[in-house]
Amino acid sequence: MSTTIPPFDPANVQGDILAGLPKKVQHYLLFQIDDNVQAFRQRLKLLIPLITTTTQVMDDRSKIAANKKAAQEQGKPAPLLKISGVNISFSHTGLVKLGITDDIGDSAFTAGQLADAQNLGDPGSGTPFVPNWIPAFKNPIHGVVIISGDSELTVTATQAIVNGIFNIGAHNATMHEVLTIKGQVRPGAEKGHEHFGFLDGISQPAVQDVDTKPNPGQETVGQGVILCGRDHDVVAGTTTPVARPPWALDGSFLAFRYLFQLVPEFDTFLKNNPIKSTGLTPEQGSELLGARLVGRWKSGAPIDLFPLQDNPAAGTDPSQNNNFRYDFPDDPKTQDRCPFAAHTRKTNPRADLEDLGFPTENRRIIRRGVQFGPEVTPEEAKSGKTKFGRGLIFAAYQSNIVNGFQFIQHSWANTVGFPIQKPVQPGFDPIIGQQTDLAIRTLSGTDPNNQSATLSLPAEWVVPKGGEYFFSPSIPALRSKFAL
Repeated sequence: MSTTIPPFDPANVQGDILAGLPKKVQHYLLFQIDDNVQAFRQRLKLLIPLITTTTQVMDDRSKIAANKKAAQEQGKPAPLLKISGVNISFSHTGLVKLGITDDIGDSAFTAGQLADAQNLGDPGSGTPFVPNWIPAFKNPIHGVVIISGDSELTVTATQAIVNGIFNIGAHNATMHEVLTIKGQVRPGAEKGHEHFGFLDGISQPAVQDVDTKPNPGQETVGQGVILCGRDHDVVAGTTTPVARPPWALDGSFLAFRYLFQLVPEFDTFLKNNPIKSTGLTPEQGSELLGARLVGRWKSGAPIDLFPLQDNPAAGTDPSQNNNFRYDFPDDPKTQDRCPFAAHTRKTNPRADLEDLGFPTENRRIIRRGVQFGPEVTPEEAKSGKTKFGRGLIFAAYQSNIVNGFQFIQHSWANTVGFPIQKPVQPGFDPIIGQQTDLAIRTLSGTDPNNQSATLSLPAEWVVPKGGEYFFSPSIPALRSKFAL
């Protein structure tokens, strides 16, 4: 007997998934549920009114836009609006702790990320394999509360409310904090840029009937690519819907990664290996190498459109910065404009697969992460050695981790023969590609004047220190299935 799926309602979807919680500061409160599970579920009911929906995020973003416009008209800098947001997600072990044992239809989620670490290429050793993660992630984490806001003060105050709801730290606590990871948007001109300096978050898919005015080059995907139970939530390579329990409708899987970045070491590598070409200074050659490793200039301008010189205005222009497909006449065959293994090309290959008849829609994910850690100090820059931890709290939503994040990391970023059917071996994604043994990573095409030559990468500059797979339930599911 078929069940009629109710019409999509953004008020039913947690706000970080489709709209992204507005943030200057964001905390990830990783928790374990204590033994009094019934009390936790009763307390969860009190949290639900605090959870920010997609509808609320859209309203908050409208207020932010109006505030900026009014300030601009007055010739003043826009004051920050006091806005906070709260979302919650659960791991498979968290669902089991709650007594929810339905098969949710995602093997990666069910196994957990710790069991997936070797497959992802994370550094580690031993049999059974143990990744080089921080201890907090080597024990069960039942869930994460994401708390965002305009300032550390706002976020800390909101987290105190969450702590109070669950009695964290009290004798009658219903859950306890494993770790709180604190992220913040980088300051000043670096806003929106990750710690290597490149503008981030540009190439997001638009979601059908949610993002109704996509930018040029922005792919629109079915709601079921991101939300469970909706149209296009299918088994990879088929039109068969994934079997989900009814309560999974409008939920989404969250791939969470705690990624440290070795910024001084990366910068030193670029400095020591500039692309040598007529008319380029050593500094410009280093800048070009960085752009060819990433696939974008630091401004966000894609090298497929601007292969030899940055165009900062295009980098911040939504009508230009994503409007390309790697399909210039020679692009599928040569690496003139963009190396086959550049980070942006590895993780979203566009025409490299689509023009061969392989659709990529069910590989798309929505990224909602934030940076953490201090800016590089003069001492670190001078020595070329990282002293203080910094990096990216990677958070990506999809309806299927096996189709999405896991596939992108394992089968694309880590696979030296991808993209397929190229005249030379592309090599590793130089930014996130991980080697499963001690061999040196290499890629081809970084030098546009010698495209068959390979470049050796002496280090993995992005170092995973933990992670987990979570499920972000819909608001109705939180009320009817999770809370008491």
